[in-house]
Amino acid sequence: MVLRNIVKIDEKKCNGCGQCVDACVEGAIEIIDGKAKLVSEIYCDGLGACIGECPQGAITVEHRQAKAFDEDATKMYLATKSSSAQDDLSQDACTHEHEGFNCPGSMSKVFEQKPKSAPTIDAEISSQLGHWPVQLKLVSPHAPYFKNADLLLVADCVPFAMGDFHNRFLSGRSIVVGCPKLDDAQFYTEKLGEIIKVGLPNSLTVVHMEVPCCSGLTHIAREAITRSGVSLGFEDITVDIQGNIIKTETIKT
Repeated sequence: MVLRNIVKIDEKKCNGCGQCVDACVEGAIEIIDGKAKLVSEIYCDGLGACIGECPQGAITVEHRQAKAFDEDATKMYLATKSSSAQDDLSQDACTHEHEGFNCPGSMSKVFEQKPKSAPTIDAEISSQLGHWPVQLKLVSPHAPYFKNADLLLVADCVPFAMGDFHNRFLSGRSIVVGCPKLDDAQFYTEKLGEIIKVGLPNSLTVVHMEVPCCSGLTHIAREAITRSGVSLGFEDITVDIQGNIIKTETIKT
């Protein structure tokens, strides 16, 4: 035991979004029973890279007696996780890719080829996209297509998974697209909050994938609404990696 800095997680504040798991290259944090937990003190270097990724402020670094950080043991642990990782997206939240270890949410999958649908009379399906750009990073909060719109916030993998995305979700809606894992969640929150504040949307629908890191989009929507000061609930829709809707929930804010 040595006196050193080590991560402390407040489980009461943690919402299990998994962003800290993704930020920890040592794999010291995992989502267990819906909460972020320190797997072992010897895997935590105490630098606190995960703190900036926690949208709930549930992670701090404390100075206390703890087992020393063991770099060799950490490498062995990561190698073991890599070799034993199961091809199952219902496992714990994504961990950072490190020396060959692949995030379960990014794991390569090949689906059984589905027969082509019978061609329609027109032989083409028309796009339902009503505006451009669509990336949350690029759109202007003052764009006219956001004014009193039915707003759609979508994880950018969703349209690829859902064959009927345009007709089912996009038709008649204004859309913003982003990835809560790869992009700046704080920027997303501020930008979406401004869109809501300025545009005063009639409704908001959030559609994201089932992979744990993608649920961060729900948190971004909550925080953005709070930041905007607008009273707005939203429909939160979870899609599995084969394009099926597996959960629909009405979120009141």
